[in-house]
Amino acid sequence: MSQSCELCFHRCVLREGQAGFCRARVNRDGAIVPLNYGRVTALALDPIEKKPLRRFFPGSKVLSVGSFGCNLRCPFCQNSEISMADGTNMAEDQLSPEALAELAETQKPRGNIGVAYTYNEPLVGYEYVMDTAGAVQARGMVNVLVTNGSICEEPWKRLLPRIHAANIDLKGFSADWYRRLGGDLETVKRAIALAADSCHVEITTLLVTGENDSEDEVQALSRWIASLRRDIPLHLSRFFPRYHLRDRPPTPVERIYRLAALARENLEYVYTGNC
Repeated sequence: MSQSCELCFHRCVLREGQAGFCRARVNRDGAIVPLNYGRVTALALDPIEKKPLRRFFPGSKVLSVGSFGCNLRCPFCQNSEISMADGTNMAEDQLSPEALAELAETQKPRGNIGVAYTYNEPLVGYEYVMDTAGAVQARGMVNVLVTNGSICEEPWKRLLPRIHAANIDLKGFSADWYRRLGGDLETVKRAIALAADSCHVEITTLLVTGENDSEDEVQALSRWIASLRRDIPLHLSRFFPRYHLRDRPPTPVERIYRLAALARENLEYVYTGNC
C-alpha cells in the first residue's frame, strides 16, 4: 500500500520499499520510517562558531553529528558525499539516542555544551533528532540544529521545544531559485518565523555568483528577516565551485562585503564567511 510522507513539502507518495526524494525515508510495512536512524557518518567536537552560530554561547564547543540524505538538490553542496547518499556502502557508526547523549556528556570537560545535528540535512532523520534531542535535554545540555528549514509546520512545531538554537539556510529570496534547488521558499520562511519565536536563530545565505547575489535580492532578504526581528544574525557566505556547480568563479570578496553593508542597513548583526 502506498503511503504519503508528511515530513516536508515534497510529500512523497511511496510504494512498499520505496525511498523518498531525500533517499533517507522509506515505506516499510505501510509506515514511513527513516533509513538513517542511528547511522552516524560524521562526528566531531566543533567550535560553536563553525555551525555557524556567533551569538549563542560563543567560545564553547558542540558535539556535531551527521548521517545521510537531504531533501534539496543544491548543485553547490559542500557535503554531497553524505547528503546525496542513500546509505549504501558507507562508513558509519551506530549510535542510539541515549548513547549519543551520553557521549556528549563525557565531552563536557572539553567545553561541550550539547549536540548539533548537522553535515547532511538532519531533519530527514526527524525521529532520530527528536529522540536524541529529548535525551540531551534531559541531561541539561543544549540541542543545536543546522538545517535547510524545508519541513512542514506540524512536525516542526513538535520538534522546536527541544531545540535551543538553529542555523537555518535561507538559500536566497527568489521562488525560482528555490525551485531550481528542489526547494520551496515559503516553506523555509515559515520555518524561520516559527523558530524565531521558539529558540535562538541565526540565518546563513551562500551567495552564488550570478544567481542570488544581486543587491535587490539581498536587500529584500534582509528586510524580510528584519520584519521578524532586527537582531536575528545573518551570515553571508562566499561561494566556491563545488559538486556540480564548477562553471563559475568564487564570489568576489569585495561583493560579499558590499552586500553585507547593504544588509546592515536592515539588520543589527551581519557576518561574512569564507572570505
